[in-house]
Amino acid sequence: MLSKSLLGQPPNRGLGTSRSIWAVLHLDPLLLVLLLVLVSGGLVVLYSGADRNIEVVKAQGVRMAVAFVVMLVFAQLDPSVYRRWAPWLYLVGLGALLAVLLFGVGAKGAQRWLALPGLPRFQPSELMKLVVPMMAAWFLSRHFLPPRLTHVAVSLAIVLIPMAMIIQQPDLGTALLVGTAGLFVVFFAGISWKLIGAFVGMASVAAPLMWFFVMRDYQKQRVLTLLDPQSDPLGAGWNIIQSKTAIGSGGWSGKGWLQGTQSHLEFLPESHTDFIVAVLAEEFGFVGMLALMAVYLLILMRCLYIAVNAQDSFGRLLAGALTMTFFIYIFVNVGMVSGLLPVVGVPLPLISYGGTSIVTLMAAFGVLMSVHTHRRMISA
Repeated sequence: MLSKSLLGQPPNRGLGTSRSIWAVLHLDPLLLVLLLVLVSGGLVVLYSGADRNIEVVKAQGVRMAVAFVVMLVFAQLDPSVYRRWAPWLYLVGLGALLAVLLFGVGAKGAQRWLALPGLPRFQPSELMKLVVPMMAAWFLSRHFLPPRLTHVAVSLAIVLIPMAMIIQQPDLGTALLVGTAGLFVVFFAGISWKLIGAFVGMASVAAPLMWFFVMRDYQKQRVLTLLDPQSDPLGAGWNIIQSKTAIGSGGWSGKGWLQGTQSHLEFLPESHTDFIVAVLAEEFGFVGMLALMAVYLLILMRCLYIAVNAQDSFGRLLAGALTMTFFIYIFVNVGMVSGLLPVVGVPLPLISYGGTSIVTLMAAFGVLMSVHTHRRMISA
C-alpha cells in the first residue's frame, strides 16, 4: 500500500495511469501562474518606465521568453543531476571568475564580463548565484546535520572565495547576493546560535577594515549619500531624492498609468532598470505597491513550501537558499529605492529591464520546480 502523496500530488498507481501535462513537463502550475502574473505586470510598468519605448518592451519580452525556456530545461533535470555536477560547475565558475579578472571585458570602470568566441557576452558572477548555494548544499548534505564546526568552516570557504573574486571586479552588489545565497545554505543546515553570534561579531569587526581597505571611493560615497542625500542634491544624492519624491507623490492610488511626472520628465534616472519600482509607486500608488508585494509574497510562500517538503537534505538546503536569495533581491531593491539602503545596482526581480539576471532567476525557479516534481513515492 502506498502512502498519500506529498503536496496533493496523486500517487503513482501504475504504468497505465495517465499523467497531467504539469507532471510531464515537471512544472508547478501555481508557481508558474504567479510568475506569469508578475512578468506580465512588469512589462506594463516597463512600457511606462521606458518612456513608451515599445522596442524596450519587445526586447524584454524576448529575454523573458528565453528565460522561461531556461526554466523549463532546468525543471526537467532530476535534483541528483545538480548534486552530481555541483563540484564541477563550481570549479568552472571559479575559472570563469579568474578569466574575468585576467582578460574580462570592461565597462563603466568595472571588469565583469566575458566575451568568448561564438558566444554572447555574459557575467560569470550571475551564474555563481546558482552555483555557490548548489555547491554548499552538496557539501553539507554529505554530512550529518547540524554540521560540525569544521564543516561550517569549509562551507564558509566555499562561499567566500568566489565572493572575494567578484568584489575585485568590482561588483559589491552581486558579491553580496552570491555570499548571501551561500550563507543561507549554512544557516538552513542548522548551525548553532553561538556560531551565528560569533559570525555577526566577526562581521562587525571586519566592517571598518572593509571601509578602509576593500571598498572603493564610489562605494563609500553611496553609503555617505544614504546617510545624508541632501549633502549633494544635484550629484550623488539626486537618484535617492528623485526616487523618494516619485514614491511619495503616488499617494494612495497613484497618478495613473503613463502619467508619472518624475520618470516621463526625466527627473528619475534609470527609471526602467534599478528604479522601476519608483515608477510603479508613482503611477499606481500604495495600492499598486501592495499588489506587487502580494504577488511576491505568494511566490515566496510557494517556494518555501516546496523547500520544506523536499525529499532530501540537498533539495531542502538548495531550494531554501534560492528562495531567500529571491527575497534578498526584492528587499535590497525596494530598500535602496526607498532610501533605506545604499544604491548597489540590484534590479527588481522579473520587473526591471535586464538579461542575465532574469535568466538566472528563472533558472533558479526551474531548479525549485525540479525539486518539487521529481520526488519519489515512499512506501507506507
